[in-house]
Amino acid sequence: MKSRRDFIKISAAGTGVAALGLTSLNWKGATTLLGANENDPVSDEELKLYPTYCEVCFWKCAGWAYVDKNGSIRKVIGNKEDPHCNGRLCPRGTGGIGMYNDEDRLKTPLIRETVNGEEVFRKASWDEALDLIAEKMDKLRKEHGPECLALFSHGTGGAMMGHLVKAYGSPNITAPSFAQCRGPREVAFAATYGEEVMSPERTDIRDTRCLVLIGSHIGENMHNGQIQEMSDAIDQGATIITVDPRFSTAASHSKYWLPIKPATDIALLQAWMHVIINEELYDKAYVEKYAFGFDELKADVQNKTPEWAYGITTIEPEIIRKTAREMAAASPAVIVHPGRHVTWYGDDTQRSRAIAILNALLGSWGRRGGFYFPDKVHLPKYPSPPYPKPKRSWRDAYPEGKYKLVSEVLSTGICDATIPNPNLSCHLRGWIVYGTNLMAALPDQEKTLEAIRNLDFLVVVDTMPMDITGYADVVLPECTYLERYDILRTSPHREPYLALRMPAAPPKYDSKPNWWIAKQLGERLGLGDYFKWDTIEDMLDWQLKQVDSSLEEMQKIGVKKYKREYEDLYLLENLIDYEFNTNTGKIELYSTELELEGFDPIPQYTQHPEPPSGYYRLNYGRAPMHTFSRTSNNPNLFDLMDENSVWVNPKVAALWELKKDEYVWLKNQDGVVTDFPIKVRVTERIRWDSVYMVHGFGHNNKKLTRAYGRGASDSKLITKVMEDPIMGGTGMRGNFVTFLKEDPNREEIES
Repeated sequence: MKSRRDFIKISAAGTGVAALGLTSLNWKGATTLLGANENDPVSDEELKLYPTYCEVCFWKCAGWAYVDKNGSIRKVIGNKEDPHCNGRLCPRGTGGIGMYNDEDRLKTPLIRETVNGEEVFRKASWDEALDLIAEKMDKLRKEHGPECLALFSHGTGGAMMGHLVKAYGSPNITAPSFAQCRGPREVAFAATYGEEVMSPERTDIRDTRCLVLIGSHIGENMHNGQIQEMSDAIDQGATIITVDPRFSTAASHSKYWLPIKPATDIALLQAWMHVIINEELYDKAYVEKYAFGFDELKADVQNKTPEWAYGITTIEPEIIRKTAREMAAASPAVIVHPGRHVTWYGDDTQRSRAIAILNALLGSWGRRGGFYFPDKVHLPKYPSPPYPKPKRSWRDAYPEGKYKLVSEVLSTGICDATIPNPNLSCHLRGWIVYGTNLMAALPDQEKTLEAIRNLDFLVVVDTMPMDITGYADVVLPECTYLERYDILRTSPHREPYLALRMPAAPPKYDSKPNWWIAKQLGERLGLGDYFKWDTIEDMLDWQLKQVDSSLEEMQKIGVKKYKREYEDLYLLENLIDYEFNTNTGKIELYSTELELEGFDPIPQYTQHPEPPSGYYRLNYGRAPMHTFSRTSNNPNLFDLMDENSVWVNPKVAALWELKKDEYVWLKNQDGVVTDFPIKVRVTERIRWDSVYMVHGFGHNNKKLTRAYGRGASDSKLITKVMEDPIMGGTGMRGNFVTFLKEDPNREEIES
């Protein structure tokens, strides 16, 4: 029986490099892709330049959009003044123009309605769609309170939508990037140093002498600045140590590749600490001056020998010792990289804690070649009334005190607070989903769908007919980043700077910018005082004039740099007196904060479940030409990679009689099967107990005309989620898959 919340495929009337990633290229090939974007003329034509910053991934590199005499955007090239890209864009950045040209884009507002017993989307005007949303939000506010609305967001435009939701009175604003990606490392580093790692990461890779990557796929995640700096570090003779069950791009350029058994990383980190402490290789002066709990840590790792770790990790004891000594020899110019997507096995905060502790032993925090102290422009907020004080939040869905150390809203917490619960006085009843495909971004799709079924209304704002749009009551088409102004980019970096995004062309079809949508809804909801500016240009110009610039200046230069207020980039270089923002004022090797909350103050290895017989651990990752699921239909980037493949060790392939390029379906431990088959890649580059696939494929919406049915979705296979008890992160690497050589849907079709 169908329900109101059935998935609707958006109709045409309504909307209109190989699977290796960079593994087929050498490192110079990777940097050539980045280096082909100097600010030189792109043709002999007369072209006009407009400043922008990329929205294809979170790195948000600044660039110039080149427009011809006919108003067509011809090319996007990096801005040389931008510290994120240094004038060079990655394949995704240069291919961003495909988002603008994609004919599958959402073209007009859509409203769900029932016709002859069937749910369909119909075209609507902006006034009708916005009036309906405002009516739903006003009803929700009056009947249940504004706190029963939540916003999921990803990307720059989420800030303006967040301003609207805060003005409305709700604190429930979340980005999947915390609970599903970086949250454990932020909580862990804050517990250790009193500060988070931040985005972009404060890693001084360009000056490092030793870089340790634990499941951090630099070169495939295409975090532009880090790739450039890693390339420079390699040229300068830095030692690269890669710990990964897969021979990644980074591993191919490493002095040491440690093909670790999955789920055993903490044991390796403990063994490294054992060697560094027992051989007295740690930075004694740094630890003595800044660290708390060294004696407790030393006692804890005494039995965590390389021989002990070998039986767990399968890494030879002598390799563990050699790599520990390499790190120590480079100290303090050494980085044990904190990673980005670090939600793996449910003990992820403790694994990130172990990484933070190892960096402390090596003296790298606040030192050249380690971790620098970033700075940013403190941009005044345009004047508006204070936000209402909320009476409830998503935390009400949990026992008092749970996730006390979490600094951001958990997206899975929003789902939990949406599903009716006798312990909840009011569950969340309305969602606005901005720029994030929840069906691919959140694990456990059934739980997400259960939450959606309990909503009074769901609004989706996006540029593309992603899977989540099919469950919406109202769909609003946003114009792409190349067609709009957005808030100024002020990310923390080595030096403060501003970057401007302005439209290079008018919005295509009947799409609108996020700031206009937020302002229109705000005015309909009686929140006009929060949007006193007439246009976003007025707001930006006011802000810029508060920091000795102007919109006119930024339109000409795109990026403006400022001097640091203090010369504190490497503040701890000379072991000055310094107080850390922790309970003890020290770097806490022994965490008093975690101890107070009932957690291990020193990370401990715990064994994780093994794959059942005939199953293999599912590992997933990124490709340099795609960002999650959002770019798989981009015509420019689709040409570089049109489907994913499943990496299978030759021993496993022989056991299953799998051939190169053969298509198979994957089934997980809970009996969930991929919607579409996936191509087999037989390779020694993956351990025999694991398989690997690139995330973001296997779309089932036919209106994504390129991406539909291409490859398989790893998200669908992630039905087992291992919750991090410290911060609620969703460990997703405890899922196992096996192979089906026959179409599992054939029997259903025939019957």
